[in-house]
Amino acid sequence: MEQFERARLDSYFTRVAAEFTSAAPPASLLITHLLPERPSFVRAVSTVSALRAVLPKPKSIDAGARREVERFVQCDELSREAFTDPEACLDYVESRAAGEPVTLLDVGGYFAPALDVLCDRFSGRLLGVVEDTENGHKRYAEQHKLPCPVVSVARSPLKDPEDFLVGQSVVFSTEALMRAQGDILNGRHTLVIGFGKLGSSIARLLHAKAVQVTVYDIDPVRRAQALSQGFRVARDRETALIGAGLVLCATGAVSLRGEDFSALRNGAYVATVTSSEDELDLDGLPAIYSRTRAGDHVTRYQTTGHYFYLLNEGNAVNFIHGASVGPFIYLVQAELLAGIRLLAQGDLAPGLHEVGATDRATIAATWLNYFNR
Repeated sequence: MEQFERARLDSYFTRVAAEFTSAAPPASLLITHLLPERPSFVRAVSTVSALRAVLPKPKSIDAGARREVERFVQCDELSREAFTDPEACLDYVESRAAGEPVTLLDVGGYFAPALDVLCDRFSGRLLGVVEDTENGHKRYAEQHKLPCPVVSVARSPLKDPEDFLVGQSVVFSTEALMRAQGDILNGRHTLVIGFGKLGSSIARLLHAKAVQVTVYDIDPVRRAQALSQGFRVARDRETALIGAGLVLCATGAVSLRGEDFSALRNGAYVATVTSSEDELDLDGLPAIYSRTRAGDHVTRYQTTGHYFYLLNEGNAVNFIHGASVGPFIYLVQAELLAGIRLLAQGDLAPGLHEVGATDRATIAATWLNYFNR
């Protein structure tokens, strides 16, 4: 990022932070993709809250960004396994924000398994969670009864541009890796699993490239939507997998189980838009498959009479090429800041909430002033 671009970004977040700073800023813990432009956002989080630690997503850490962030806040290691244990999660939050009112900024529902314990036994007060992703939104929505407020931006209209552009970056990175193997998209029957915001974006972009696309989603409403848009729609996942030469997984849940991979045609490619632990049951893959490196970010799984390729070890394929969606990501990051203020006000009931339309309009107007040039 050029110096003048960084200065503009810092100025934007200074303006947004001034808009959403509360009278009594809470402590916070931040899970984030630590990409090159992210320090400006992290500084904004530290302005609207007392930021106690940053937990970078393991597969998306830029070394320079981490060094810059560590100059003003501690970075800790993040793993799904550690936060699945409520006691371990409680110990961690106590070690960083004991006795304080705290907000948790999440990307993917990491805090969901420990939420009840955190609300019951944390020495401070858990004001709530701000969740960024559809995957995380679903994890919190699946809770039988949320013990605190969760402000989700996953389905915000301000996130629509990001979702479209992430879909574009997924298609770009998938095609780039296939071309490096001497393959192309055209002529390869493609299955998109999941027809939400990302999956539908991916399907439309592939269709625009003259790729034959089949869609599968567990939600019959989404299957009907896909059919209305001209896509071939599979009745069930097992049938859809047979003969698929490229599978793009965009559900935020387990798309492919271990036994599913054997249905793929020889030489098929598999890619995801989230992490392998969310989308793929690789541990359930039969032990008869051996793994070898087939190229940069391409792993070949092979057994007698069958082989397929896994891109980026099953992690989000677009992060290979930076996963950039340009300045549109700053709309979503600003809404996360608004979510902190919403929780700090302390008047939300337990359950799922959204940032209000007035705050979204303020964010969009500020963003346009800086980036519509």
